[in-house]
Amino acid sequence: MSGSVKQQALGRVGVWSMELRNTGQPGVEAAAGLADRGIKAIWIPGLDGRGIFDDTDELLTASPSTYVVLGVLGIWRQEAKELAARIHELDLRHGPRTIVGLGVSDRNAAAAVGRTYTSPVDAVSEYLDELAKEPSPLAKERMLLGALGPKMAQLAADRTAGIHPFLVSPEYTARMRAQLGADAFIAPHQAVVFSTDAEQARAVAREQLGMFIGFDAYRNNLRLLGYTDSDLVPGGSDRLIDALVAWGDDEAIARRLREHLDAGADHVAVQVLPAAEQADGDGLPLEDWRRLTNLALSI
Repeated sequence: MSGSVKQQALGRVGVWSMELRNTGQPGVEAAAGLADRGIKAIWIPGLDGRGIFDDTDELLTASPSTYVVLGVLGIWRQEAKELAARIHELDLRHGPRTIVGLGVSDRNAAAAVGRTYTSPVDAVSEYLDELAKEPSPLAKERMLLGALGPKMAQLAADRTAGIHPFLVSPEYTARMRAQLGADAFIAPHQAVVFSTDAEQARAVAREQLGMFIGFDAYRNNLRLLGYTDSDLVPGGSDRLIDALVAWGDDEAIARRLREHLDAGADHVAVQVLPAAEQADGDGLPLEDWRRLTNLALSI
């Protein structure tokens, strides 16, 4: 149990970053700076799976207080045997500071590697069964599912530590807490834009996240939350963007994070969406991350 998500005390706020994939030493230094400022959890996306364990290995060297969460790795990209072996190697080098988020993606991702599935829940359940049979199985307390629908979320609560949902609102967080009860770990992704210019902030949100609104899994979940065809247009309506992406001054962004926490989240994984001119020479939004760490202290 020493590696459980709860016991690792990831804090109330973590940094979710696309930029920390394949970044090398600048990323390690950035993660070290975040740790110095109280951010323990670094969330990195699985993408196509390539390089994810090397990136995790590097980031874990940033600080002995840094935990890396894969948020999330598609089950079709790594066989359970390989995943268990690589996490075991990381544990030997760094201790149990890696949390594995798993996602089912879609039929196209399965077909790309010659696999098929008829039920997302069954596919993930079978993968968890395979992991449990490995010589170095990954404890349920160190896994999360990138769940959206109620069935997948229930599987997460039953067989992993909990859920890491993407593209959701505090209303969704509240619904999941009501369904899953007090024990499940709920860590929603929350995108933010540090801009008080509504037009600019929404443009940045649409540029970096708008494509996901076209994916069936997210569209279906957003419909359950009450959004309609008028919201689910390419890039999303203003109403939808404002519900999914926090923008404004520091207090406005802090307010959204508090809304998730008040709705029952244990932790919020915050993705800063910087305008191009806001990133440093290594493509890292260091100044925005500094702002985030400052406001995280007030939450």
